[in-house]
Amino acid sequence: MPPRIMVISGSKRSGSQNMKLAALASSYFSRLGADVSLINLSDFPMPIYDGDLEMEKGVPEHALKLRAFMLQQQGVFITSPEYNASISPLLKNTLDWMSREKSDGRSPFQNRVFALGAASPGGLGGIRGLMHLRNLMEVGLGATVIPEMIALGNAGSAYDEDGNLQDDALKTRLQALAKRLVREAGFIEL
Repeated sequence: MPPRIMVISGSKRSGSQNMKLAALASSYFSRLGADVSLINLSDFPMPIYDGDLEMEKGVPEHALKLRAFMLQQQGVFITSPEYNASISPLLKNTLDWMSREKSDGRSPFQNRVFALGAASPGGLGGIRGLMHLRNLMEVGLGATVIPEMIALGNAGSAYDEDGNLQDDALKTRLQALAKRLVREAGFIEL
């Protein structure tokens, strides 16, 4: 059975470079035989996390749906734009809400493997945000994150007309990330 890989972009903005990176990575995972689901966070709107709101109404339905879907995956690839040297508020809020449901004793961040990427119009490619995301995933949420990451700088001009990366070194790094995630996810039993 092929490993199930979920791909999430921490941006839902029209024309997002991170959504392009998520779509390209999805195609790499598919070519490697994975069963891939590309998630658009526009389909899972959630209020800003608020402890009082959680006490009053519980975890939002969309957070529960996304959590349940992630529990069915063996691997997850997350891209995030860099906001003030950190991750996007959209992604942080999504992860915060998903971490709140604990009644079944299962965490959507454990017993699966994660990979991280970022695309940025700047030359650093979102690497500062990736460091925060890695810390959040590993230390805050207890996730297993593979060492390979993709930081795509100057993302506005990084793709050719077919949506492929123009830089061979970046292409090789994304392929290595994809191979590692699919391989590691294949060892996860749900």
